[in-house]
Amino acid sequence: MNEKLNVTLPAELVEIINNRVDAGLYASSSDVVQAAMKLFLADEQQHEAAMASIRARVKASLDDPRPSITADQMDQWIEGLAAKYR
Repeated sequence: MNEKLNVTLPAELVEIINNRVDAGLYASSSDVVQAAMKLFLADEQQHEAAMASIRARVKASLDDPRPSITADQMDQWIEGLAAKYR
């Protein structure tokens, strides 16, 4: 079911919407807003998925039972790896 909504937008956005309709890319301003909302929601879902992945990797890192190493030890390890490929 569709519901009518009254929204106030800045003039720049209204111009963009009207340009899309005038160019024949969309049948109405409602179609433009609906398409924009679908893209917005898809972007939000991608962001949430990325954040969940990052959280999982951080948790896995924090839960890693291997002993922690110092920054100096990490630098030495990286230098050792780099030396192998020089």
